[in-house]
Amino acid sequence: MAMTIDEKQAQIVAEFATLTDWEARYQRIIEMGKAMAPMPEPYKTEKDKVKGCQSTVWLHAELEGDKVRFWGDSDAVIVRGLVALVLKVYSEETPAAILATAPDFVAKTGLASHLSQTRANGLAAMIKQIKNYAVAFDFLLKKRSGKGSS
Repeated sequence: MAMTIDEKQAQIVAEFATLTDWEARYQRIIEMGKAMAPMPEPYKTEKDKVKGCQSTVWLHAELEGDKVRFWGDSDAVIVRGLVALVLKVYSEETPAAILATAPDFVAKTGLASHLSQTRANGLAAMIKQIKNYAVAFDFLLKKRSGKGSS
């Protein structure tokens, strides 16, 4: 059975807790970015760029059944790792689950206090974009099922 968003966040928090210092944690973030599946080039468009990031960040989402699949990339190594971290939490989840779950892992891993202000703002912008996609897809699913308001 697939993990819930909360379980995925708990797994990330536990993994980061085993890393003794921030150098090791940054190294893990970079590794996650390198291991992330490459984003298809056609998705690297102006409309998929995340506003509010100092680096260039792309986030693309598609609804597959009732789950949202995300692709992401960045031109900066650490930021690509942050993209991978966020996608690990939210990709392959329902829009309702995405909207119902706060990104607690950001504070619990210490990322919130250890990222530079520009990276922290960029991470917040990525999460906001993911939530925006979820709002749109949630509306679409409700409309399809006849539960949407007219």
